[in-house]
Order: sequence, then structure tokens, then C-alpha cells
Amino acid sequence: MNYTAELKKPERHFLPADFTLTDWATLEPWFKNLEERNLDSREALEKWLMDMSELEAVVNEDACWRQIRMTCDTENKQLEDAFTFFCLEIQPKIQPYADRLNRILVANPFTRELDHKQYFAYLRSVKKRIDLFREANIPLQAELSVLAQQYGVISGKMTIQMNGQEYTLQQASKFLENPDRAIREEAYRKIQDRRAQDKDALNDLYSQLIAKRHQVALNAGFANYRDYKFEELGRFDYTKEDCFRFHDAVKEHVLPLVNLINENKKKKLGLESLRPWDTEAEPAGTEPLRPFSNGDDLIAKTIACFDKLNPFFGDCLRTMKTMGRFDLESRKGKAPGGYNCPLAETGAPFIFMNASGQMGDLTTMVHEGGHAIHSFLAHPLELSAFKDYPMEIAEVASMAMELFSMDHWELFYPDKNDLARARAHQLERVITIFPWIATIDKFQHWIYENPQHQSEERKNKWMEILEEFSSGIMDWTGLEEYRQFGWQRQLHLFEVPFYYIEYGIAQLGALGLWKQYKENKEKALSNYMTALSLGGTRTLPELYGAAQLKFNFSKDHIKALMDFVNGEMKKSFD
Repeated sequence: MNYTAELKKPERHFLPADFTLTDWATLEPWFKNLEERNLDSREALEKWLMDMSELEAVVNEDACWRQIRMTCDTENKQLEDAFTFFCLEIQPKIQPYADRLNRILVANPFTRELDHKQYFAYLRSVKKRIDLFREANIPLQAELSVLAQQYGVISGKMTIQMNGQEYTLQQASKFLENPDRAIREEAYRKIQDRRAQDKDALNDLYSQLIAKRHQVALNAGFANYRDYKFEELGRFDYTKEDCFRFHDAVKEHVLPLVNLINENKKKKLGLESLRPWDTEAEPAGTEPLRPFSNGDDLIAKTIACFDKLNPFFGDCLRTMKTMGRFDLESRKGKAPGGYNCPLAETGAPFIFMNASGQMGDLTTMVHEGGHAIHSFLAHPLELSAFKDYPMEIAEVASMAMELFSMDHWELFYPDKNDLARARAHQLERVITIFPWIATIDKFQHWIYENPQHQSEERKNKWMEILEEFSSGIMDWTGLEEYRQFGWQRQLHLFEVPFYYIEYGIAQLGALGLWKQYKENKEKALSNYMTALSLGGTRTLPELYGAAQLKFNFSKDHIKALMDFVNGEMKKSFD
């Protein structure tokens, strides 16, 4: 199959070419047109679906730009107001129309004549949305969208002083790589102390989110928000019990490897006890890894790296660069974290991150770059709904790219020793992320099973779960207070609840693809692109099957993949 990253300005066939979303009065007639149309043939239905898709794409892209601009500058009240206006004045008015249009689609006799293979996953999701829709939840969901963004507003203001200079917390994290242990500890404590200043505000924010989410679940007839959210996320192919089995497998087969990694780190640094400010450090005399100098350098090197894997990958990032679809460097007033935001109408996504010159920023860039390639590969699909792929395959796209790209990291690390260190560090990260994923996921299950809990109970439960998945090698003496609110640094808890186990499931898929890559690079990349180009037109097991992967997170499967990555990690030290 030939893939191209060239994007032409899409030609609209339903909305006027110059239509822009300003208010509900100018948008509503287009929804009315769809609702009132006579769908008396398969051709009429297909035309209706195309027009609805165009409308969805235009509205979705407008909403995404409002969110992107706000996260790039959380201190700009005008940008925040534009986002809030969409959440409170536009989205709530769209939802009843969306529900009625979903019902028209499901009830139409010609829907049965649509291509079953292509439409099955989409129609299954539509039916699920009909089941979940409640008029009473519209204002609650609008309030939740606005409230969740307050996490970025609060976090975006966090800075510390080091050596008389102001740094965002993302920028300050580079001091945790300093060979001088006293500097590392100073930075660590200052970062934690700064987080502590807002711990009550974030605690209150989370309590408000939990209460509103629980009400959404009750309104929809569910016992708790976890059960509601599993349905809303379209988790048709695994259950909460599978998540619990994943937690157990991590404890049994991953945690021992994390202990080994930490034991090796302690020996390498010549320490009697390993402290949390030591995990990113190198022995004295070894400079921290610095893979790029600034945002432009990061883009240029990533494009060159992707070109070597497959020229199409490099072309995707080049197209994005031409279109101004990057905001990479950390600065005060910028929301924390990183994301790739697909833009439904124009096709080229936007990559947002908080780079400060560290190796973790390289990993974030190639991770988000994998998401971007997924956006490009799915963009040619006929309907916007077909491009709405499950997160469990979306994260395979990004995490597999982290591993594939290691083959060409000499572009970032010309020195062979630095290159070996970087690859070993990446593989360590692949292993050490699993316990954190299990911790966050298990915490969320408890939170929403017990929505009436008090903040003291929450703190105690967090510490209990954290201990369960913590390495026994790490010395936390005297740092208990910092640990008690450690969950607050995970933005997913605030902004995208229950979106975290996907990283664990997808990491297993990514390791499976990397194992394929080690055996046959061209075949692995072909499987990767074939699966991603299907977008959301297949079920999750079918998407994994298209990449020649098993959708499996049993203990035996996890053990086999951990043995594989552990073997590769040992090779990187040889």
C-alpha cells in the first residue's frame, strides 16, 4: 500500500467553505438539516453520513484548537473564556441533536445494507452512546469539561528557584540528573515543596470532579462511575477483572525486575541507600544525556530519525512543521504534560509538550510522533467516526515508535557510550512504568467504587496501593508527606479518568511489535502501518490481529515479554 503525508485543504460539500463556528445560532441549522432529511435509500443514507461526518470534523477541530491554545497559554483569560464558551454554550446544545441523529441512524432500514465489516465497530459504539445518553447529564458533563481544565491552570503556575533563576517544574527536573547529589536533593525537595503549596487546591478540585462524575453515573443507571466509564470508553473486549489480573501480574513479574534495576543503580552510584532524587543520576564524572539543544533541534533530529525508519514517517512531521503544528518547549504559564491532538478536518495533528533538553523529552517526542503518524494513516478513512480509534491501539502506535526509533538514536547521541546509556535507560523505563500504571489504575478503581470517601481515607488508600507496587530498594525515610499527595502529578486522574491502563496494555503490544522488529524490520513496520491505517473500523482484538499481535495481558504473556525485554536490556549493557 502507498502512504502519503501530503494533505490538501479539504473541500467541503455540506458546510460553506468559509463557515467558522462562532455561536449556536449559526451552527444549529446544519444539525436541523441532518435531523429533518429524508433518508429513503442507501445512497441518501450514505450522503447523510458523509455530511454528518463533515459537520463533526469542523466542530471537533474548532473545539480542539480552543483547548490547544488554552493549554499553550493558561494565563490568557481570553483563550480560557473561548474554551469555556464552547464547553458551556455549544457542546451541551449539540448533545441532544447527536443523540437524535444516532437514533435515526440505528432505526433506518438501509443501515443494515452498509458494509458490515467497515461499519460494525462504529455502529456498536453508536448503540452504546444511545444507551448512555441522559438529558440530565448534559450540564454536568459541561461543568466537568471546564473543571478538569483547572488542573492545567493550577499546575501551569508552578515554578521554583534554582541558582537564583526561575524554572517550571518540567525545566527543574533536569537538576535531578546532576552528578552532584546535594543539587539533586535540593531540586527534588523544592519541586515537592512547590507541589505541596497547591495540594489542598488540587485535593478539593479532585473531590469536586469525583462527586460530579458519580452523579453522571447514577443518572445513567450505574452503581458507580467506574462501571459507567468502562461502557463510555467502549471497553467491549476486557473487564475490570482483567485489570485486577493485570495488577497482580505486574506485582509478580515486573516488580522483581524493578528491584534489580534499582539495585544496579545503587551499586553504580556507589550509594548505601537509593533515594528518589537518585533515579535519573549518573556516577560522578558522567555528564547527563542531552540529546538536543532546543525545540527546533528536537524536531530536525526526530524528522531525520523517522526518515531512516520509513520516509513516510519523516514526511508526516515535515508536513506538521510546515503547518505550525508544534509547541515543544517548557515555559511558565504553559499547561503540564504532552499530547498529540488529532485535528479532524485538516488531518495534520498538533504536538504539545514541555521539553527542557532531557532524554525524557526525546522519548516524549517520538511517542507523540507515533500518535501523529497514526493520525495521518487514519485520515484517509471516509468518515470522521472511522478515525476514532480505541486508546489501547493508539498507545501501541506511540509506544512502539519509542522502541523502533532507538535503532537510529545515534542522531541524538553521536557518542557510542551515550547511545548505549540512552538505550539502556529507555528499556529500564519500559519496565519501571508498569508498577506506576498499576498503581494509578488500582487507585482509580477504589476512588470510584467508594465515591463518598473523605480526603483522609483517600490519602491512606493511596499510600496502601503505592506501597503495594513500590520497589523495596528505594529509601523514602522522611519523605512520607511528599508521597501522600504524589498522585496529584498524574494529570489523567483529573482530565481523562480511567485512561491509564491503556498504557500498560499498549506497552505489551509495543513490546510484541518490537520483538517482530528485531526479527524482521520491514515486516514489523508493515504490520504497524496496516493496523494503524484501519483507524477505528475494527474491534480491538482485530486491530491487534492486523499488527499480528495477540490482544492478551495474562500473567504468562506478561512474563514472556518481561523476559524478552530483560534480555534486551542485558545486551545493551554488554
